[in-house]
Amino acid sequence: MADRRAAGPRGRRARRRALGWIAVLALSCMPLTAAPAQGQLRPEVEAFIEEMARKHQFERRALRQMFRKVRPRPAVIRAISTPGTARPWHEFRSRYIEEARISGGVGFWRDNAAALARASREYGVPEEIIVATIGIETLYGRQTGSYRVVEALTMLAFDYPQRAEFFRAELEEFLLLMRETGFDILGVRGSYAGAMGIPQFLPSSYRKYAVDFDGDGKPDLLDSPADAIGSVANYYRAFGWKQGAPIAVRADAGESDVDAVLAAGIKPHIKIGELRRRRVVALVPVDDETEAALFVLETETGLQHWFGLHNFYVITRYNRSVNYAMAVYELAREVRSRMQ
Repeated sequence: MADRRAAGPRGRRARRRALGWIAVLALSCMPLTAAPAQGQLRPEVEAFIEEMARKHQFERRALRQMFRKVRPRPAVIRAISTPGTARPWHEFRSRYIEEARISGGVGFWRDNAAALARASREYGVPEEIIVATIGIETLYGRQTGSYRVVEALTMLAFDYPQRAEFFRAELEEFLLLMRETGFDILGVRGSYAGAMGIPQFLPSSYRKYAVDFDGDGKPDLLDSPADAIGSVANYYRAFGWKQGAPIAVRADAGESDVDAVLAAGIKPHIKIGELRRRRVVALVPVDDETEAALFVLETETGLQHWFGLHNFYVITRYNRSVNYAMAVYELAREVRSRMQ
């Protein structure tokens, strides 16, 4: 996807907000799923409209008009049913730990050095972790998604029963966000899951964790790299990032039976000393009192065992995938090394 900042972020931002407020005032807010022949909306969509009118004072007629403009996107269901993070680690790694993202990370760091240094100082999150997160998510703002966010969220809210409740809540948050920011409701594009902007925040995260880091009066994650940088750092701090603490450590499990430890999940729950007594050993020194989780990566030559420490778990709060968190960790190290 072409760099959305190429046309000039401030002019673009002004146009987006102007169009957005026109849409908000004229139609109030949006979404989908009509029966085209009759122009009638499904009962569950009507129920959602009623809830939005009651809870947030949206105008019912305006919401119905917006829903009729939203089109079904079956590709959203296909995409969320087969996420890229489910690939074996060696396949996933080859897509994300590569030259374009490493050199791109160096360039992004240099272009935004002051904002990154300030974010690291204020939130305690290393510059390279912020850079790598944005690099994995959107290639530093160049690939922010091609789906209309409202269409993706509406599809998931009403046609994806497994997580319908979650995505209905995100659709609600999106409508509120559009009213607050004045962005063009039908114009905002993002991922198949409804994540948007340079750091790919879901609407609820946007409203809760986005910060105005460039000082223009509004947190703008669609066009402002500085706001994206501050918001990623704020997000990680909110989930408990520990400044200066390690992230992940390679482990040797030998012939030990580690099934029960692996099954306990990715949240740190067992001390390194206890794992060592079970003959699962860290390959670099780690304090015995440090809590860890054990996970495996599927490489081309077999399984690798790793200890995921507290900060590794924090990264998984951004995307609940071991592959994702490991990619952020490795890309961060590569970019930091290249910078040095």
